[in-house]
Amino acid sequence: MKRFFLLLASLAAATASFGENGRNKIGDDFSHTIDKANVLPLALDDSFQFRKSIILLNDPQINKPSFDAMINFERSRVNYGALNSYERRARYGHYFKFFWRSNRKTDLTVRFEYRQQNLGAFVQAKEYNYKDAKGSFMSEFDILGDQYIEDGKVCGWRVVLIENGKIVGLNQSFLWN
Repeated sequence: MKRFFLLLASLAAATASFGENGRNKIGDDFSHTIDKANVLPLALDDSFQFRKSIILLNDPQINKPSFDAMINFERSRVNYGALNSYERRARYGHYFKFFWRSNRKTDLTVRFEYRQQNLGAFVQAKEYNYKDAKGSFMSEFDILGDQYIEDGKVCGWRVVLIENGKIVGLNQSFLWN
């Protein structure tokens, strides 16, 4: 019986430090959309770096069949649990995962700025706030459901790390200008 309670306590501790899909909960639980993506000065710092980006487009009208097991797995993982066409349609869209690192302890904001096909040059943004961030992190952003279906595919994006109102880390798509 003691082992059961120890296992339960360790599981509770593990879920307290990590959210869904292993996202570190030092940041906000959910990204929040900001009204206007204000222009910030660029002051890149070697203490902050983006390590890896994973981008997935989930749209059966655009996606072609793939022989790559990892692509097929990601598609099935995203659609897992959708029981009817309404739930599947709500999961259509772009999924972005960004892996980044901070070498020193500081308060950071991760902002994802993007343009969608039907909105032209209009820039939208979502962001997470991280308090005392040091180490490796993963931030997930998604454009799904009605927002994706009405406004179209994401045609350009950039993700920035913001410290004290300055951009200290940057990663962007080829089409971002």
